[in-house]
Amino acid sequence: MARSALLGSSLAKKYWMALTGLFLVVFLITHLAGNLQLLDMSPAGQLKFNAYAKFMTTFPVVKAVSYLLYFSILFHAFDGFLLAFQNRKARPVRYVKENAGANRTWASGNMALLGALILFFLVVHMKSFWYEMHWGAIGTDADGNKDLYTVVAAAYSQLWYVALYVFMMAVLALHLFHGFQSAFQSLGLNHPRYTPVVKNVGVFIAVVVPVLFALIPVWMFVNR
Repeated sequence: MARSALLGSSLAKKYWMALTGLFLVVFLITHLAGNLQLLDMSPAGQLKFNAYAKFMTTFPVVKAVSYLLYFSILFHAFDGFLLAFQNRKARPVRYVKENAGANRTWASGNMALLGALILFFLVVHMKSFWYEMHWGAIGTDADGNKDLYTVVAAAYSQLWYVALYVFMMAVLALHLFHGFQSAFQSLGLNHPRYTPVVKNVGVFIAVVVPVLFALIPVWMFVNR
């Protein structure tokens, strides 16, 4: 029986990895923009965040896109593990080569490990917030919205959770550092003029996005 055209070859896997990966980068940036509201810990800021959380979980268009997001996360992870397994199977014995790591970074050689750590953190993160928002027994704020802010503040009052979050943002930075540029290469979007721009944008995203994400729990922990 013929293999699926979607996942039948390394090239197809790389295309899908690139497309889903770039979509997830867009999600990270939009998610960050919304979560930065948590830096305003005033009563008004708390109400504003809860209103934002309600919008993100009830607006029909956002809900539809969220299903695409869930699929992309799972597909990106599954596709990445298949690709890593296929590459390892093709080279069961690592050959010795002088300066073998000269043109590759640690992140590029350990993307599957980084992805597995991120997937684990996503499960923990979604259990802490996404699950609680949808099915948890949480109270309401003065505007009658679910008080997700209090749930987030309680999680970020725990040093172990903040430390885990900061560590995982470092893992995400390494994953993005290689993954963003690699996505464009996999799609064949290389050009002497534009590739340096893509590299610089990739470095910017890989540094700024995780740092700002990490800032949120640290800020809330220090100012609790």
